[in-house]
Amino acid sequence: MIRNRARRSAVTALLALSLLTPTVAACAENGGPSAAGQASPSAPTEAGLSLPRPSGSYEIGRDTLHLVDDERRDPWVPSAGPRELMVSVFYPTGRGSGGGGGSARAPYLRAKEAELLLKGQKLDKLYDAEQLTSVRTNARSAARPAKGRHPLVVLSPGFTLHRATLSALAEELASYGYVVAVVDHAYESFGTEFPGTKDSSRIRTCVACEKVEDAPGGDAGERKMLAKAARNRAADISFVIDELTGHPRAADGRHPDYAALIDPRRIGAAGHSLGGNAAAVAAGTDHRIRAAANLDGTFFAPVPSAGTGRPVLMLGTREGHNPRAEDVTWPRQWHHLHGWKRWLTVADSGHLTFTDLPILGGQLNRTDPSAPLSGERSGQITAAYVTAFFDQQLRDRHRPLLDGPSKANPEVTFHAP
Repeated sequence: MIRNRARRSAVTALLALSLLTPTVAACAENGGPSAAGQASPSAPTEAGLSLPRPSGSYEIGRDTLHLVDDERRDPWVPSAGPRELMVSVFYPTGRGSGGGGGSARAPYLRAKEAELLLKGQKLDKLYDAEQLTSVRTNARSAARPAKGRHPLVVLSPGFTLHRATLSALAEELASYGYVVAVVDHAYESFGTEFPGTKDSSRIRTCVACEKVEDAPGGDAGERKMLAKAARNRAADISFVIDELTGHPRAADGRHPDYAALIDPRRIGAAGHSLGGNAAAVAAGTDHRIRAAANLDGTFFAPVPSAGTGRPVLMLGTREGHNPRAEDVTWPRQWHHLHGWKRWLTVADSGHLTFTDLPILGGQLNRTDPSAPLSGERSGQITAAYVTAFFDQQLRDRHRPLLDGPSKANPEVTFHAP
């Protein structure tokens, strides 16, 4: 990703673009850390890989949308035409087992997407794409939405990562009655499938990676390019909100009427890495976004002044985002936020702790030695704090979990520099 890979520039470290090494798994408020054993990296567990069962009372439906913003050209490949997005929309269905009906469980990743993700991380010799394509999800396609209007949270994944890597968080939020839109931004992942002709699809690969790598001016140029990427993603987030809330349509058994399903007064945004930066920027450019959560993302683009009074959750790694860490953008941004805010770090965590990858890696008994927090705890902590944040900010429900340290989560430290 970065021009001189050997020197591991600051941008590389902050983005963690070498997401996994060959020693780590390909998918590498309760309970405690579980010990991680060692197993052959190519041997899945007997039951296969699965996302954790969400803790909320709703069953979950999932829809997949292809959205085209005709008013913007793609920032990475202008010749490709309008900006395109792929969006997985998770939504609450009936309460209890099978209450929402629907077809079989929604797929996790398509074969080509899984293949490109593993190849991009240089893990294609160690793991089979089938291990990712066969992940068991909890969402069902074409399920009937739960009645009423629900808060909307838009999620943006880390740079190079597919939107599927935030599925566990999306399912958890949906199980508590949220509509969750997880966005793939064209040309910013190792590989995302877009609709093509009647008999074929199109794969968009990470052209943005090359653009950042070739940015003039070294690290400063790369940071400038990533700041631009965060702002472009913020515009994508706003467009998704436009599409989901502004275009009523009759439910056809495949696509719910989101305009009737979403409460436009209760909208939030969150994301991992660059996606977290984008979510915070979007809160400053779109007045509809009431709160934003940044999961271990460097603030390449600062939050616009219009958003500095909105609630912001900053949840990151203890090593990379404590107040004295190398990433100075967190303390700088913290001091410019004057609304409700929390700065939390997680011990023994890594950049990918806030995604599905350590959850799935843990099921293969593989753990990153530099981030020994178990996959189970990684998922629990991320889900607990992000859900509590949006419950408090979008639903006005006080969540004591956000008041300070808790015995149930000794890994989490509150900072107020």
